[in-house]
Amino acid sequence: MGATPPSASRADVVPGRILGLLGTQGPTSRAAIARRLRLSPATVTQAIKELVANGSVRELSSVPSNGGRPATLLGLAREGAGAIGVKITADHLAIVDVSIAGEVLRSTTVPFDPSRPNAIEVFSANLRESVADHPGLLLGVGVGVPGSVDAQDNGVVTSSMIGWTQVPLGAVLRDALGVPVLIDNDVHAVAAAQLLYGAGREFDTYIVVTIGLGIGCAVVIDRTIYRGAHGGAGEIGHIPVTPDGPVCQCGATGCLEAYVGAPALVRDARRGRVIGPRGTIEALQRAANRDDEKAAVAFKGAGSMLGRVLAGVANTLDPQAIVLLGEGMAAWSH
Repeated sequence: MGATPPSASRADVVPGRILGLLGTQGPTSRAAIARRLRLSPATVTQAIKELVANGSVRELSSVPSNGGRPATLLGLAREGAGAIGVKITADHLAIVDVSIAGEVLRSTTVPFDPSRPNAIEVFSANLRESVADHPGLLLGVGVGVPGSVDAQDNGVVTSSMIGWTQVPLGAVLRDALGVPVLIDNDVHAVAAAQLLYGAGREFDTYIVVTIGLGIGCAVVIDRTIYRGAHGGAGEIGHIPVTPDGPVCQCGATGCLEAYVGAPALVRDARRGRVIGPRGTIEALQRAANRDDEKAAVAFKGAGSMLGRVLAGVANTLDPQAIVLLGEGMAAWSH
């Protein structure tokens, strides 16, 4: 068996990038799409052919070009079209309705326990309600999970954070919802959004790192999300930083996440009586904001360890930029 060719992951996001461009920029020619998205004309032509065939894009009027035959402008055939995005966490679902231009039309948060025996059925029921209530034409559903996904279209999920092993989420949701469904690692999904609307418009090769309950990472190389052989590329939170140490939620010991994830910071702060026995990461941050020396040292130590790991990743991959996101950024100044 050979490795997945690099073009496979590129093909996953190219149609979305084109739809996003047309949604935000309006009617555009094939040549302009290739230029703005820095894609080859052949890649754009193939993707446009598929989008025209499924009715998402249509050819509009022709306009004069700088030479040769006039350029045909392309536009959205479904101006009212949109999608549903879902993020699964250890205790809730975040569900959004978005327009084709990336505008959030509606967002809801629903309590969710992924460890329950009927968790998938509960998840499907919540999404059925969202699909039924979606305004306008629904192009599909995208789901981000904190774990590895074998492939977006297949959607088999393994996640130590939510306790799932080889869960066929994609197949279950497609059967339950009757619409196209793509499943991916949540940080890979963030990296795809960066390609459309964020850092990906300025950089070709970069790393997205999220700081929160865990440490997530996605690697973008030449404007393509690198997924790895089994969809698990970028798991820097599970780089072993000590030969022993705290037990990580993945089951190993000494992982980066076991030191610098929010639960780890709270655990150590409680033990050191920096915060109370029921104190939270927000309490630790408030203490640091009040110039509590022990709280500040906790964040500084976490930042130093994260920085050393990111230095190693940067030296290995040579990115143009590292994009830092997530709830943990609220304490970045410490």
